[in-house]
Amino acid sequence: MQALSSVEGGYDLLAPKFDHTPFRTPDGVLDATAGALRPLGPFGRGLDVCCGTGAGMRVLRSLCQGPVMGVDFSTGMLAQARRAHPGAGWVRADVRALPFAGAFDLAVSFGALGHFLPAERPALFAGVYRALGPGGIFAFPVGAPQPVTSGWYWALLGFDLAMRVRNAVWRPPFVMYYRTCPLHAVRSDLTAPGFTVTTVPLTALGRREDGSPRYRLVLARRPGTPG
Repeated sequence: MQALSSVEGGYDLLAPKFDHTPFRTPDGVLDATAGALRPLGPFGRGLDVCCGTGAGMRVLRSLCQGPVMGVDFSTGMLAQARRAHPGAGWVRADVRALPFAGAFDLAVSFGALGHFLPAERPALFAGVYRALGPGGIFAFPVGAPQPVTSGWYWALLGFDLAMRVRNAVWRPPFVMYYRTCPLHAVRSDLTAPGFTVTTVPLTALGRREDGSPRYRLVLARRPGTPG
């Protein structure tokens, strides 16, 4: 039923079970992200973009001294998040049109970029840029590309091809792709609204056979001095 639904409807259906599936961001990724961000803080107010059931609160609450908030467009996912994290704020909104301006010092996102077509990323990133105050940071982990010799390379390619066929023959579409967010393209889309973009290796998550990190943390900073 989820596979034949829209993104919103599918996640409403999955919400009660989501935290027991492999799709929830692992605590190791959350902790590595928090560890990489901690030297850049402390932060004031925090925002989890596409928060789902609220796993990212593990990061925000460890780093932010002010209020923390999650935003998502799935009512079902937000209901689970409210129950799990009653002290946080929750807003239902389309993140391609975030309803915030200069409200946050740190924004994070985990595992959400595949739900946006490349043409939609500029609106998403521009909205996050507006939501941050001067000096604010938008951070999210990205995995290294899989080598063509890896079984994961072919598994992810097969998944994306299956999704493209599904979306070509069935409506509403379910947008979820693993190979549409290469780092060079994401970097370009982040710099367009004005972010300064750097990356740091998340070495706690291991290295590939060639010694390069399996994951990097993208750090997109809005220019200016925090107020």
